[in-house]
Amino acid sequence: MAEANLGIAGKAAIYPSLRDKRVIVSGGGSGIGAGLVEGFARQGAKVAFVDVAEDASRGVCQALAEADHAPIFRPCDITDTEAYTSTILDLVGEMGGCDVLLNNAANDDRHKIADVTSAYWDDRMAVNLKHQFFAAQTVVPAMKKAGGGSIVNLGSISWHLGLEDLTIYQTAKAAIEGLTRSLARELGRANIRVNTIVPGNVKTPRQEKWYTPEGEAEIVAAQCLDGRIHPVDIAAMALFLASDDARYCTAHNYWVDAGWR
Repeated sequence: MAEANLGIAGKAAIYPSLRDKRVIVSGGGSGIGAGLVEGFARQGAKVAFVDVAEDASRGVCQALAEADHAPIFRPCDITDTEAYTSTILDLVGEMGGCDVLLNNAANDDRHKIADVTSAYWDDRMAVNLKHQFFAAQTVVPAMKKAGGGSIVNLGSISWHLGLEDLTIYQTAKAAIEGLTRSLARELGRANIRVNTIVPGNVKTPRQEKWYTPEGEAEIVAAQCLDGRIHPVDIAAMALFLASDDARYCTAHNYWVDAGWR
């Protein structure tokens, strides 16, 4: 967790409006999700997260045990909609509400078109898209009771680039931007804002599985800016979108890709 701040600790923005906010994160045990948990915990927010990776998730909690509000972790498979929404309701009850939902969990396993089965399609939609809608549906009553809230969906640059071996993943990620627009329209009069963050290629242990050093160099060469994006950079955008500073930001995509297009 320590490397997540990459030297910007003490220089990053502090959002007083996020202190004591009740935040729920999916897939918070590693990668971007762990960066989100850390970012909000360091703002003094009350953060709860779910993940299937129990050891990694408990490590996140241990690393942030000294935060003003130690993160709450619940093991949960987000593809089990009934179990996931039940877990969300339990967390809402434990925290006394929900002000921010971060729909982060996803899986970008590579696949060939010829190998996709009906079952694989359904599984990929469940892990990359379906849970975002039902998590939002579940927290809306609590947000309305609180007088508003912020939902941040994690999209992907991949479908904008049309990358190979990711057809089903990219289909789901493209749909997230439509989901964001629809939810923002439906929920705006309740002062619930909904936005999408579109990350570029973020340097995480999982992404290092897919890219050689040469591949990483090609990504950087295609960006406008030098360097690699890290989870802390995605968290910085999420913090802004969840804060009162972004009170009129809704229904849009916010890119953190170093200009990789």
